[in-house]
Amino acid sequence: MKNNSYRRGFRLRGNTLVLLLIFFLIGLFLRYGGRTQPVVAFWNDVRAILGIGPSDRESRKRNPYQAPEPQEDVAGDESADRSDRKDKEEGVASDPKGAPEMASSRNKLFAFEKQVDFILPAYKPGDEIIRHDGFTLRYQERYEQADWVAYPLLGYETKGQADRDREQFQPDPQVKTGSALPSDYTRSGYDRGHLAPAGDFKFSQRLTSDSFYMSNMSPQAPEFNRGIWKELEELVRRWAVRDRGLYVVTGPVLKPGLPTIGRQNEIAVPKKYYKVLLYCNDPDIRMIGFLLDNKGSDSSLKQFVVPVDQIEQLTGIDFFPKLPDKLERELESKGRSETAAGWFSL
Repeated sequence: MKNNSYRRGFRLRGNTLVLLLIFFLIGLFLRYGGRTQPVVAFWNDVRAILGIGPSDRESRKRNPYQAPEPQEDVAGDESADRSDRKDKEEGVASDPKGAPEMASSRNKLFAFEKQVDFILPAYKPGDEIIRHDGFTLRYQERYEQADWVAYPLLGYETKGQADRDREQFQPDPQVKTGSALPSDYTRSGYDRGHLAPAGDFKFSQRLTSDSFYMSNMSPQAPEFNRGIWKELEELVRRWAVRDRGLYVVTGPVLKPGLPTIGRQNEIAVPKKYYKVLLYCNDPDIRMIGFLLDNKGSDSSLKQFVVPVDQIEQLTGIDFFPKLPDKLERELESKGRSETAAGWFSL
């Protein structure tokens, strides 16, 4: 008699396994395709699942913005975080070497530093000003990027546990007209170049995440973004540590007629970028401007120092308009040699 018995239960066929593998790979691509280092980001997530990496709660406990007294309540830490950021935005450019010394180690402020929005360039009531906790920017819809990003940079903000590889590029929900999309840069030949670099917010994972908003990105040639621009960002961080705090304004030089990239949005590709730095510690004050072409370079950063007046004429932006007029003219008109001597030789 023929045996019609068969094995009960679910059995996957070869084709089904292949389909599952394909769907798994597609999921990985969608999840990690926009990360700066997808393999590292995947490994960090695996570590977090297995419990062998630092938790978000541990990162918050190590946040140097927390109040001087020991804090067990995470909400209290975040409240102190916001309070100290507000102090800096109103004109505190200093770098306490540790949270317990925060109150006693601030630089001495000039009276004009205490003005609200002292750090911001001049802007008009109709301009689209986007305020994030770590930085403020003016978004230019016609170019699909910011023409300036401004923030105070304290030395200890450049150190911490924040991991940029955990983050993903994302549209900025605060831009009412809609910011550029990460996909607009795909296969364009240009990097999604940070204006306010993630490395300036290593003390906070949340602010590091904010730095990946597309409103903070601009199309940069890879050899520029990963070369001389990165070198300048690292120099600014070293100066912030040395000088206990700086004010930073940075952005692209935007004008009509620039080439564009983008699938859904037309994003202008700038030919030049700038950084303007201001150091204040009454009675000492100094300013420096950098202007760089959007291409790789092996030149010394000193070669890119220009009078801030030149950057203002090129961009049409009035930097630090709340400085007294006489002092503003004096700082912005200094030539390369005099300016570089005041910054590079310290």
